[in-house]
Amino acid sequence: MSIIRPFRALRPAPENAKQVSSVPYDVIFENEVRSYVRQNPLSFLRITRAEGECEDGAANFLDRAKENLRNFIREGVLIEDPESAYYVYRLTTGSRSQTGIVGCCLLSEYENGRIKRHEKTRPDKVADRTDHMVALKAQTGLIFLAFRSTDTIDAIITEAVNRQPLYDFTCDNDIRQTVWKITDTERVTEAFGEVGSLYIADGHHRIESSLRARDLLSGKTDGDNHEYVMAGMFPARELEILAYNRVVRGFEDVADSEILSRVAENFIVTEAENCKPATHGEICMYITGRWYDLRFNVNFFREPDPIDRLDVSILQHYLLEPVFGISDVRTDKRIGFVGGIRGNDELKRMVDEGEARAAFSLFPTTIDDLMAVSDAGEIMPPKSTWFEPKLKDGLFVHLI
Repeated sequence: MSIIRPFRALRPAPENAKQVSSVPYDVIFENEVRSYVRQNPLSFLRITRAEGECEDGAANFLDRAKENLRNFIREGVLIEDPESAYYVYRLTTGSRSQTGIVGCCLLSEYENGRIKRHEKTRPDKVADRTDHMVALKAQTGLIFLAFRSTDTIDAIITEAVNRQPLYDFTCDNDIRQTVWKITDTERVTEAFGEVGSLYIADGHHRIESSLRARDLLSGKTDGDNHEYVMAGMFPARELEILAYNRVVRGFEDVADSEILSRVAENFIVTEAENCKPATHGEICMYITGRWYDLRFNVNFFREPDPIDRLDVSILQHYLLEPVFGISDVRTDKRIGFVGGIRGNDELKRMVDEGEARAAFSLFPTTIDDLMAVSDAGEIMPPKSTWFEPKLKDGLFVHLI
């Protein structure tokens, strides 16, 4: 069973929701933050990335973040719900949508492995968000969780979306954001008791930071809000994972013929007009103005484990390491990562303009792959998944 509970969300007043909502704190550079905030003073980036409006950079950004949060509350930009509730959150882009439930999960469920992870975290990023949560005594962004849905939860969501929404707006990248409130909280809590596990899709650093903040705030806050973490929980079947593509830098003195010859040791190489992987085991490579279709051509002696069968693992073990000598993608400066939302055009541009020697377009990791790795207690290679659309910051705040 999964233990969740409702909460009194601090959230935008309806007329402010579109302006307040912002991209996640970790997908934007500081110079971009400054531009966003100048154009939109109600942006929630003033709270999650307050260093973007500090003259001396990060030196006093936590004080500025606290001040901005207080001002947003005092001026009615953000309002706190008078009662605990769950929220249904739908993101719609083009012809597809994903609809989940926002509530709070017990952090000890993460410790005991019922909320399952698939990534490692970086200590510096965890420390940054921990300091932010402790200073503000607030969780300012959602953990993005996936779960295997049930008929009961599906029915709860269907009923909710037939009511009047709290928010309904389309943001700058044409993603429609719609939120409904559920006050029949006991029914939702009981329904999630039928869910065996929750899976972190995105937000490993946020949940790890929440755990650290819990320990630091223990005994220093009223109630037990610090024991819980705010999350958006979405049925796995509705989620789309895009590829996390790779580029390789350097090797200008290595001829194409030599690279292709080495690649052909583990792949069937065919020149292609335009190339996008259509299935597991197919990789597309762009080098010096040409696309090549690479078909993995190694027979395993045993059934590969959930990590070995990932296309990012195949690329790493059978191409990047033997051909380019890249053994640790976490530290090697010759490897770069390009989110699948940018498409093959960005890969082609980077090679054509000399930013990269070669580019690799991958077949996306599937949600079943992610769950299999998580269930096995394994950790995926870095940059294995790119979830799109991203959940917005600022629509929900959990005060701790």
